[in-house]
Amino acid sequence: MRTNPWSKKLVYKVYSGQHMIGIKEFNKKITSLKNTRKMTKTMKMVSASKFKRSHKSQINAEEYAHKISELMGRLSGSGSSSHPMLMAKKAITKSLIVLFTSDKGLCGGFNNNLIRKTRGWISDNQYKYTMIGMSFCGRRGYMSFRRTAKINKYYENITMKPAFIDAQKVAQDISQDFTMGNFEEIYLAYNRFDGPMSQTPVIEKILPLDASVFTKTETDPVKKFPGASYEYEPEEKEILYFLIPKFLSFKIFYTLLENAAGEHGARMSAMDKASQNTGDLIDRYTLLRNRARQAAITTELIEIISGAEALK
Repeated sequence: MRTNPWSKKLVYKVYSGQHMIGIKEFNKKITSLKNTRKMTKTMKMVSASKFKRSHKSQINAEEYAHKISELMGRLSGSGSSSHPMLMAKKAITKSLIVLFTSDKGLCGGFNNNLIRKTRGWISDNQYKYTMIGMSFCGRRGYMSFRRTAKINKYYENITMKPAFIDAQKVAQDISQDFTMGNFEEIYLAYNRFDGPMSQTPVIEKILPLDASVFTKTETDPVKKFPGASYEYEPEEKEILYFLIPKFLSFKIFYTLLENAAGEHGARMSAMDKASQNTGDLIDRYTLLRNRARQAAITTELIEIISGAEALK
């Protein structure tokens, strides 16, 4: 059985006549840990409430995401679609990563796992491009890359409470960068929401739009629409020029919703684990304090008995 180093310290203090100091130190630690546990439990309840709202918004937007993707698949599957954002550039030398993280910490590995994956992707693809730019939605990602990355844009305070108007701003900026030739490929790096305790770091290309992505659905991954005959009113080109900006804006908005739900879920899980660990420490320090008190009482009894024996 391993010896706790605190026990040796207590033994020294007891036999040096300083046992009360050791007990007071443990009392301070236990009081501090109890206050910490109150704080982590409160943060867990707050995160649970925020997670419930964020998850509800994400679920409500999921059906619209499927419908707009299916509509894009029908248009791009007709074979006659021509839009600048559907066309790959001939020479690909510059790429942009839009990184979605949280503004605050205390959410476990939610940000660190994605940042680590993004660094790995940049390291693996740095020889493929002459320049890799980065835009940031979320303070944690910006603070991690601000000294090493070529920063294109930083969008402040848009990840805590996702709003469609903010998503439109991001979509307009990346669309402009792509059409003007500032970047030939644009990627989104975010945490895909799998559940309150599970988020998967994902890096996916958003521009140029890949028609093959739209020709399948969530329930039927091989569903395609080639050769389908449709009558368009207005013309197909006009529909595409209207629909693609809407799709990009909603894609960014849905990513923000997933990021918010994942952040609150991860923080809720992290605070629950912190509360459990704090409880374990309280139990451990309480046991050590009781041992110190017992050792002090035993020492005093020995001194009294020894003194009585010496007087005989």
